[in-house]
Amino acid sequence: MRQVAFHRPSIGPDEEREVLDTLRSGWITTGPKAKRFESEFAEYVGAKHALALSHCTGALHLSLWALGIGPGDEVITTPFTFTATAEILGYLGARPVFVDVDPGTFNINPARIEEALESGANKRVRAILPVHFAGHACDMDRILNIAHTYNLKVVEDAAHAAGSARHMDGRGMAKIGTIGDLTCFSFYATKNFTTAEGGMITTSDDALAEKIAVASLHGMNKDAWKRYDKSGSWYYEIHDMGFKYNLSDVHAAIGLAQLKRADDFMRRRGEIARAYNEAFRSDDALQPAYSEPGIEHAWHLYVLRIRPDRLKLGRNQFVEILRERGVGCSVHCIPLHTMRYYQRMYGYRDGDFPVAEDIFSRCLSLPIYAAMTDEDVAYVIDTVRAITRENRR
Repeated sequence: MRQVAFHRPSIGPDEEREVLDTLRSGWITTGPKAKRFESEFAEYVGAKHALALSHCTGALHLSLWALGIGPGDEVITTPFTFTATAEILGYLGARPVFVDVDPGTFNINPARIEEALESGANKRVRAILPVHFAGHACDMDRILNIAHTYNLKVVEDAAHAAGSARHMDGRGMAKIGTIGDLTCFSFYATKNFTTAEGGMITTSDDALAEKIAVASLHGMNKDAWKRYDKSGSWYYEIHDMGFKYNLSDVHAAIGLAQLKRADDFMRRRGEIARAYNEAFRSDDALQPAYSEPGIEHAWHLYVLRIRPDRLKLGRNQFVEILRERGVGCSVHCIPLHTMRYYQRMYGYRDGDFPVAEDIFSRCLSLPIYAAMTDEDVAYVIDTVRAITRENRR
């Protein structure tokens, strides 16, 4: 039986050379390669500033902290995301205001944002935190208009969306990372390109970039990493409250090599997504993934929905059969408002966001990554279609 992993990173000689070069240099923590990675990622996205960090969770935390979000403040976001998006609000003493998602894109629904603001129930909202789910860019024109109307900041969770872009009014195609006040990326092992662990913040705001650069390494001056180099000094100053969120040169070395292949990775993911859509479109028991016009989808995830009313089994059984037949798969994401923590801390309940709950009850994520062969893709398609054929009502 063929085995298709849910994900396998594309690591090769270029990554090995960069990492070995770093190890042999004697400088393995935050240093020149981290700085070079920042510069090259800023160029890739088209951003003025890019700040490399140890993970996207830290990027989200630092972004909201830099904006002054604190105890008693509220931030509007989506429940259909990984917990990191909302848990960082707890670090700051702030409250997540969840709103429901669009049934096609799974992204935060701007109409629901407006309702939350117009209701009068959320009087301390200071920011909007949209998530570009699966690599499909949110409706940023509408979100920015809402933010402008209510004087709110926009911090984008682009953990899934490196390389994604969307058409913006008056701008044409705009890369994610150049739109909101701050944008946070993830380079975790399963992402479109990786540093094994890592994150990045992009922004056009000089003051925010400076504040975050200092805070990411204990509040020391931004060139503190040079203090062990002959060009630096042993003396350092603490300028602000700080955290330990710096990215090492070992991780940055992987990212430098991966970034050179990022567009190739994205093209391959697009090919796989199109193959899946073409294969599943004619099966009335399946709902293929969706992409709006005017979007460059990063295809970090391919999320398929089943129609249980047309099958004799539910999503959980579907996932188990896929795994039994050698197809790695997962489920993204369990809505946060259904989790005990968010119910206990913030008073959310099952049923609060029916669109997110419906998507979750029927969705599963199929393998989609650059290292997949055409034979792998065909096997996934054949296995999915066989399961629907065998279990049709």
